[in-house]
Amino acid sequence: MKRIPPGKRKPKTIDEYLALLGPEQRAALQRLRKIILETIPGLEECISYGVPSFRLNGRFLLAFGATPKHCAFYPGAVVEALKEELEGYSTSKGTIRFQPDRPLTKKLVRKLVSAQAERKTS
Repeated sequence: MKRIPPGKRKPKTIDEYLALLGPEQRAALQRLRKIILETIPGLEECISYGVPSFRLNGRFLLAFGATPKHCAFYPGAVVEALKEELEGYSTSKGTIRFQPDRPLTKKLVRKLVSAQAERKTS
């Protein structure tokens, strides 16, 4: 992610956040955003803790972001439950890290998003 010069404001929208990224990371995260919104229409987009996030019924659901070395998807506790399907990706509690040229599959993203939504609404 490009560094924000001193005195510049932090991104307030997902579009502003994505505009700060290089083309490969921006494209990978735009794709992820699109899949998330297709999976659960009507999610509220926001910036939470400095990263693009989504709320369901006013409550935090999941997020994504980028660092200089990778992209990350933060779907929460469902990462552990789907650990076998995430083999080959770097994971930790609630986080999946991936390279822009090796994004998560659409099927896997949909499964993660749906599982997290189910978990949050149960």
